[in-house]
Amino acid sequence: MSSPVIGSSTLANINGAAAKSSTTGVDSGSELNDRFMTLLVTQLKNQDPTSPMENSDMTAQLAQINTVSGIEKLNDSLSAITDQIDAGQALQATALIGQGVMVPGNEILVGASEESTSDVVTTPIGVELDSAVEDLQVDIRGASGEIIDSFSTGPLEAGVHSFTWDGKLPDGTSATTNSTYTASLTGTVGDETYAPTTLNYALVNGVIQGANGAQLDLGYAQDPVALSEVRQIL
Repeated sequence: MSSPVIGSSTLANINGAAAKSSTTGVDSGSELNDRFMTLLVTQLKNQDPTSPMENSDMTAQLAQINTVSGIEKLNDSLSAITDQIDAGQALQATALIGQGVMVPGNEILVGASEESTSDVVTTPIGVELDSAVEDLQVDIRGASGEIIDSFSTGPLEAGVHSFTWDGKLPDGTSATTNSTYTASLTGTVGDETYAPTTLNYALVNGVIQGANGAQLDLGYAQDPVALSEVRQIL
């Protein structure tokens, strides 16, 4: 009779028990080794004397113990590294408080100029291009989605670019202050057109540390974003 071996289903049961014990504060790594050793000793006690466990089988069983124990330690190390990365990102993100950033979005804010009541100032518009374009068409839209102004940037290389709408309408008047407008972009390459990633300006008000790591608080006008969403710092 051949010697019994620790099968995949047994391994799954042990792993499940170890995972469950970790939620109750028990040292899952230590308990895991104890369970393996108990199974191995039981096998040795109940093996067929006429067909004892081969050295290779014993080695395989011990290798399984070391493998699972090593995975447990590796998981602990990875968890510690992840915590350090999250803490580093949160610290890095605090340096952006009070800074303007370009993040995915299409909103444009319009406000009154401090120099002249007849002029307006607008927040920048941005674009992220995967490849160069021969031209970029920028359509400014009002609250109802209607196009109220348009302009072209000309050729642009791949990468992140930012530019500003002057806030002037075709009839010479200025856009309404304290209003929100949107931009829609169309890139042209030869006879083809496509919609690249549009970026809008936002002011970083603070940093939120949550389950998904550090996120930037951009105020009431925009949802918090991850640090990786920042495409440009202005």
